[in-house]
Amino acid sequence: MKARKWAVWLVMSALLMALTVPVTEAAGVASDARPIEIVLDGKVINSDVSPYILPKVYVTMVPLRIISEQLGATVGWLQKEEQATIRGSAGQVIVMKRGAPSALVNGSSVPLDASVELKNGRTMVPLRFVSEQLGLGVQWSEKEQRITLSTRSGSSTEGTDTEAVGEHTGGSETGAGQSAGGSVGSPAGPLPDQTGAQEETGNPAQELRGVWISTVYNLDWPSKASYGKSLQQMAEYRTLLDELQALGMNAVFVQVRPAADALYPSLLVPWSKYVSGVQGLAPDYDPLAFMIEETHKRKMEFHAWFNPFRASVDTKTEQLTSSHIAKQQPDWIVNAGGKLYINPGIPQARQHIIDTIMEVVRGYNIDGVHLDDYFYPSNTEFADDQTFKTYNPGKTASKADWRRGNINAFVRDLGQAIHKEKSTIRFGISPFGVWRNQSVDPSGSDTKAGVTTYDSMYADVRTWIKQGWIDYINPQLYWSLSFPAARYDKLVDWWVQEVKGTGVDLYIGHSPYKLGTKEAGWQSAQEIINQLEYNKRYPEVKGDIYFSAKDLRNNPLGIKEALRSYYMP
Repeated sequence: MKARKWAVWLVMSALLMALTVPVTEAAGVASDARPIEIVLDGKVINSDVSPYILPKVYVTMVPLRIISEQLGATVGWLQKEEQATIRGSAGQVIVMKRGAPSALVNGSSVPLDASVELKNGRTMVPLRFVSEQLGLGVQWSEKEQRITLSTRSGSSTEGTDTEAVGEHTGGSETGAGQSAGGSVGSPAGPLPDQTGAQEETGNPAQELRGVWISTVYNLDWPSKASYGKSLQQMAEYRTLLDELQALGMNAVFVQVRPAADALYPSLLVPWSKYVSGVQGLAPDYDPLAFMIEETHKRKMEFHAWFNPFRASVDTKTEQLTSSHIAKQQPDWIVNAGGKLYINPGIPQARQHIIDTIMEVVRGYNIDGVHLDDYFYPSNTEFADDQTFKTYNPGKTASKADWRRGNINAFVRDLGQAIHKEKSTIRFGISPFGVWRNQSVDPSGSDTKAGVTTYDSMYADVRTWIKQGWIDYINPQLYWSLSFPAARYDKLVDWWVQEVKGTGVDLYIGHSPYKLGTKEAGWQSAQEIINQLEYNKRYPEVKGDIYFSAKDLRNNPLGIKEALRSYYMP
């Protein structure tokens, strides 16, 4: 009896060994296995580090360098976070952290069989997963030990040994997990593209009714209490949108670059500390992709708001991550008024800012690019004498004119880059509300402002409008109809004349944050309603934007009811 049992066990063991050997060989772990070959559209891809297959999960790993040099993607590696970011030519964004069980694909979490890992000092990534997210067809030949990649649309993966190469895209048998930007998985399906082909866009009424959402200092969103809690951050944003839409709003202007940082995975600037509490620390989702999706679900427009030249809200460089521009390019930085600024006089610095903005233009389905008035700081010393001498090829005699020329070049080049890439994206700027006082320039406004955009911030807004470099101008008219030094009605009159016949739209910036203050005219919410009524005199006024979301939500003097009644009678 014992002999029979032993015979049965021996037979079963032999069968198991026979079944196991081919799988082991296919997995590439046998000592005599030939090297794995990778072919893209008929061309063999050479690598200084041989691809290898992870046992047990059978995932083929390749150097991150192959993804950038051979597959045409842009890649980045954050050593401190051990995080790889891959951005495809069609706007796909893949974020993988070492040891993480899932990746972020266009902002959505997708399970992984194997994530990025370090081997002999090289960063290795799962080939099939990355390739399919970039829209490539993938085939595996066990006999030839060859992976064939194809950029042809609709490439089939039928008949491939999916176990040998690895991961199930999207964590499902069919590889059809959903992301914020469309289908993630089967190459025959729509590409994961956030640039507009598969995604909803905002569809507001003809009159724009917008709200600024400040992220700097966590003013409007996200809250400090939500640091490290992505679900809470998402819930807060949804609630914020619902409340604003209930007031009749149809657009949001969200600050995605508060201080030379980002609320999205970037290859050029670090994660903003206002997302996680620590600069450079990545959240477990893509806030920008999420916000765009939620905004468009409500048929609202999403405008990405960039603070262009502010590098830091203070001078504490020890709190900045090593990838921050103040650490990477300290010669570009000027300490002015207790804050750090990127010097607009340095052409390479201006181009760096344009590159960071274009990263979003190319990678996300935004409705607009929006800049605030952070150009040169006003009423403070700005140490750029050496820059004036070094970067002044035209030998401009006046430093003020030279500074304005720097900002003009920035606005012109950025506008051209945006419109060349995506002609449908609206590009606009929100300057301080007074261009110049009439006492200084007869063509200025009938005001007595202590600060002006032309003389204090070196922003030559009139030139931007006349040259058509921008699609709209959004002056911050933060004064009442009864404020003597800068009356709202006189300023609207002036700005209307500036845009008339130019094709540049005019949106007015309003200040609900002043309601209930002692400044003249802000003792009733009717002040803002009266301003809206005054705007109706001019067809050039195409809409209104309110600063900021928290001030509407706090409902000073009943502004929420007043706006709801005005917009939604």
